[in-house]
Amino acid sequence: MPEEIYDIEKFLEIAKTRATECRIKKSGEHVKLKLRTPTKLYTLKTDSAKAEEILKQIEVERIEL
Repeated sequence: MPEEIYDIEKFLEIAKTRATECRIKKSGEHVKLKLRTPTKLYTLKTDSAKAEEILKQIEVERIEL
């Protein structure tokens, strides 16, 4: 079962320490970022501008859906 994260700092920490990939799903002006870890899927919903800033800081493989 996916877990939604509302804190950007926590999302970035998971991306740096445990994530193997980041999936990006765009729908209109909203973006859903999904981090896959070996045991869980974490999601973060945000707008396009914040998503671009977050993606600049993530170094794992990115997959656009």
